[in-house]
Amino acid sequence: MRRILLIGLVAVMASCVGGKKNEKVPGIDLANLDTAVAPSQDFYEYATGGWQKAHPLKPEFSRYGSFDVLRENNEIRIRDLFAEMEKTHAMAGSVKQKIGDLYRLGMDSVRLNSEKLLPVQGDLDAINKATSRTEISQLLASMHRSIGNPFFEPFIDADMMDSDTNIAYLYQSGLGMGNRDYYLDAENEAIREAYKKYIAILFSSADYGDPQSAVATVMEIETAIAQASLSNIELRNPYNSYNKVSLESVRADYPAVDWDAYLKVLGISGITEICVSHPKVMKVANDIIGGDREKLGYYFAFNVLNSAASVLDDDTQMASFEFYGRTMSGQEQPRQRWKRALSVPNSKLSEAVGEMYVAKYFPPASKDRMLKLVGDLQTALGEHIKALEWMSDGTKEKALEKLATFHVKIGYPDKWKDYTTLTIDPALSYWENIKRANAWHSDDQMAEVGKPVDKEKWHMSPQTVNAYYNPSSNEICFPAAILQPPFFNADADDAVNYGAIGVVIGHEMTHGFDDQGRQFDKDGNLADWWTEEDAAKFNALADVLVAQFDAIEVQPGLKANGRFTLGENIADQGGLRVAYTAMKAATATENGGEVLPPIDGFTADQRFYLAYAGLWAQNIRPEEEARLTKIDEHSLGKWRVDGALRNIDTFFTAFDITSGAMYLAPEERVIIW
Repeated sequence: MRRILLIGLVAVMASCVGGKKNEKVPGIDLANLDTAVAPSQDFYEYATGGWQKAHPLKPEFSRYGSFDVLRENNEIRIRDLFAEMEKTHAMAGSVKQKIGDLYRLGMDSVRLNSEKLLPVQGDLDAINKATSRTEISQLLASMHRSIGNPFFEPFIDADMMDSDTNIAYLYQSGLGMGNRDYYLDAENEAIREAYKKYIAILFSSADYGDPQSAVATVMEIETAIAQASLSNIELRNPYNSYNKVSLESVRADYPAVDWDAYLKVLGISGITEICVSHPKVMKVANDIIGGDREKLGYYFAFNVLNSAASVLDDDTQMASFEFYGRTMSGQEQPRQRWKRALSVPNSKLSEAVGEMYVAKYFPPASKDRMLKLVGDLQTALGEHIKALEWMSDGTKEKALEKLATFHVKIGYPDKWKDYTTLTIDPALSYWENIKRANAWHSDDQMAEVGKPVDKEKWHMSPQTVNAYYNPSSNEICFPAAILQPPFFNADADDAVNYGAIGVVIGHEMTHGFDDQGRQFDKDGNLADWWTEEDAAKFNALADVLVAQFDAIEVQPGLKANGRFTLGENIADQGGLRVAYTAMKAATATENGGEVLPPIDGFTADQRFYLAYAGLWAQNIRPEEEARLTKIDEHSLGKWRVDGALRNIDTFFTAFDITSGAMYLAPEERVIIW
């Protein structure tokens, strides 16, 4: 999915909902604060400085925060689920057999080290054998189906202009470093040099061609793709990625590919149109595919070696880590093998693991509580929309219609994915089984082309601590695992819960009205439902927020990108304001109009903002700061707190802030929702 908007970049697993009763977690843990810092100077440090000191970065982490604590705890829980599963005999072909065998294959270092790069030899041989236009097209499709995304990524999704129907998309991809700026910006030269060394190591280890020729070719091709690719900011405009054309046009414009052969291998038939999202990239792909065969072979081979590197022998895994982990993110050592092995079945059979997880750890009462919270936040956002001074009544009416038609998903899907046709065979290599799982998922997705969109389908597993908004279905989704501290705490008061899970809910709702989401109507179609004047006013307000975040210096010489992070910054601000309104309404009703009493010396309003800040407590390495600033549409944790709160009147009132670094004069503050 290309347009799903998340609460955070990191998808992690739950650790303490349901099951046996754990120790109570304080609503606001005073040890997490650093009271030597004034809240008027740096609220993030004031609210999380104690947490940062108590949680130094571990060598295997480039960033360690509240999310990562949950992830670590939950990896143990998932491992316990697997261990419990192993106590009973797993019938061949059962989900237990598939999960168990995948996990054991990942744990078998002796076998992986004895096989070395043998598991990819068949893929490399297939590259050498493909010489004709049809054979190369079949090879490209086979790689897209089970290995990676050289040049572009094919996927099936709702038609942006007709959200009830699934169509095929071809989307820009093909970059081993992920983001085009790594190839184009002068400041990334050291990273490019490390990347070249990594490429050379892979080709030398595989004894495939001349390593230096491979390096030159891969860099040449990927740089050409990068030059043709849209920037992160350009990708924020959904119209820039919508270009539905006839299949005949695709054949004519990109003749180097035998499209009939390509689509047949992917399992697509009977279509007459494709959304070629990024024609410039497709033009580069066409020229290279139809050009020098040796260069194409090197590029394909690198895609194989790079995709497989992290699941092969120790030396190859370490080569991958040295570049992607150490150089790009600043990690000091790889994650433990059992954690890496666990992640494979947890992703390839995510709903099967999710079904196990829900059965043990998700109490039904949590869903009822979440439904009430969502209802409270919906009401509050509606009140905010009605009160907007900059929006006309006609646009308000349509905004309220969209809000009322939000499709809410909580906990887990009503229907679990059936993995019966996925075969995991321990006689085959780890890599071969991963390819089988990838192909199964590709086939499952491609089978949806031309069919009505399944609006009940989930795009995140139940055991993931995250949430999302999907504009094409106008849905907000909160997996089971989100209901745990620090997001939701049954032992905390309403001020803390509305400041945490309440803001998360409000964040996802506001995504429906951010710079991207506002361009989709209540039915999920890309359609302009705004008056020209209202759109201009929205953009003017958004530009102020952009300028505020553009001014943030992440580290010396590196500024935040307010335009790239605009949607998330709007959602953070909207989530905070809407959740605060909902808290006030809920506590007034539940307490007969009485103000919530102070706890540990903090008023309800102060607890609300402290709870929000606690979500983003973290330590982070400079390399990861720089990487995330380049690739992540979310602001860094510190600025999700300090940057967002500087526009919130009630925050300043709560902490009696009238001056200091946090203070922003009322006339400079901007409120959108």
